Amino acid sequence: MKFQPERYDVQTITAYGPGWLRVDADRITSSVIVGARGQRIAWDCGRFEDLTPAHFAQLAELDAEVIIFGSGARNRFPPPAWLQPLMARRMGLETMDTQAACRTYNILAGEGRNVVAALLLEA
Repeated sequence: MKFQPERYDVQTITAYGPGWLRVDADRITSSVIVGARGQRIAWDCGRFEDLTPAHFAQLAELDAEVIIFGSGARNRFPPPAWLQPLMARRMGLETMDTQAACRTYNILAGEGRNVVAALLLEA
């Protein structure tokens, strides 16, 4: 019995590795925001230490049901104060390492959820 479709009707993350990922057929080598509704936005941060409150305010403008934050090679959490714009709009944020975030994004997007993944790709 088959549980997953051959192809989703949303953009998916088809492969990933250290410092890169593939969204559908496009190879991406810098941090990116990917959304189930077709968003693909360069995210100006090369390391976790480069993140600022403005990066999370940008995510709050995307009007997603849930945001998955891929924090790089290991799971790291942004300061709670940086999440205020998301909380003000009642948007959830889940934090995990980037590879787990890629897998979780695909599952939620495949279910038809309005999900956005903010993926930190450290060089």
